[in-house]
Amino acid sequence: MQYGQIIFLGVMLAAVYALLILPQRKKDKETKAMLAALEEGDEVILTSGIHGFVAGLENNVVWLTIAPNVDLKISRSAIAGVLADPAADEDD
Repeated sequence: MQYGQIIFLGVMLAAVYALLILPQRKKDKETKAMLAALEEGDEVILTSGIHGFVAGLENNVVWLTIAPNVDLKISRSAIAGVLADPAADEDD
């Protein structure tokens, strides 16, 4: 291999790392932080599209209230995101 080919290969590997791996690591870090910050009463959406309120937290289990007298026991990793509190938006 010539030096030009080695440099080109190095630049391509750096580009793949910068364009694919770094953004995924950032997203994973944000997801872990979101899951760690869960509190009772937070409104969340699951990866399946179900909406509900956090009723209880254990190590890797979340109890989710989806209707009166209806609680689901779900894995913490099934939570796709925490929905914004509408009351907090009105104060701004």
